[in-house]
Amino acid sequence: MSEIEYSKEGRVATFRINRPEKMGILDVKGMQLLTKAFVNFRGDDDLWVGILTGTGEEVFSAGVDIDTYLGLVRSTSDHKWKRPSAIMRGLLQIDKPLIAACNGLTIGGGFELALACDIMIAADNARFGLPETRIGICPGGGGTVRLPSLIPRKLAAEMLFTGKTIDAQEAYRIGLVNKVVPLSRLLIEARDMANSIQKTMFLELSVRSVPMFLPPARLFQS
Repeated sequence: MSEIEYSKEGRVATFRINRPEKMGILDVKGMQLLTKAFVNFRGDDDLWVGILTGTGEEVFSAGVDIDTYLGLVRSTSDHKWKRPSAIMRGLLQIDKPLIAACNGLTIGGGFELALACDIMIAADNARFGLPETRIGICPGGGGTVRLPSLIPRKLAAEMLFTGKTIDAQEAYRIGLVNKVVPLSRLLIEARDMANSIQKTMFLELSVRSVPMFLPPARLFQS
């Protein structure tokens, strides 16, 4: 069973992090598979919208495996594009709408992946945060830039400085997620949103030609 399941239905692609027994933590192989799937999505003109989600009822993703992350950074120091952070940094410059369907715990690098998406839909059991600071690690996948661009700066500062996590209802209250739904309806809502987006004339005119409509979080390159 693959760590990353990549499927296509009509003009909608779904990326599923398939490692619930490891809290959705991505190792080197998982990061490479996710990168490959994103590159395929980016280059497929028949795909207009993407959905990123996890597996199971408890975890979206807790990010990357710290040991393999550090090893990969050291071994690819002269090839920045191969580093794990390249996945998060503009999601490889994907200029198609991405929806994060957060099916539970969404922390660390998993939260940064969700922050890099254009729309976030949360299951009612989801929690969000960047707890890396509690163990002396700075979030390296864009969270320090994207989070303050999406919620009030002082709230972002509190989450970043303390490693605090928040539940789905609080995330909705502060404008971090678009909606909160029962877990059983999460993918239904995400697919309904994707179908609504892909039917619009706006995408037929090509979102690539109108970068001003992308959120500020997707415009940062580093």
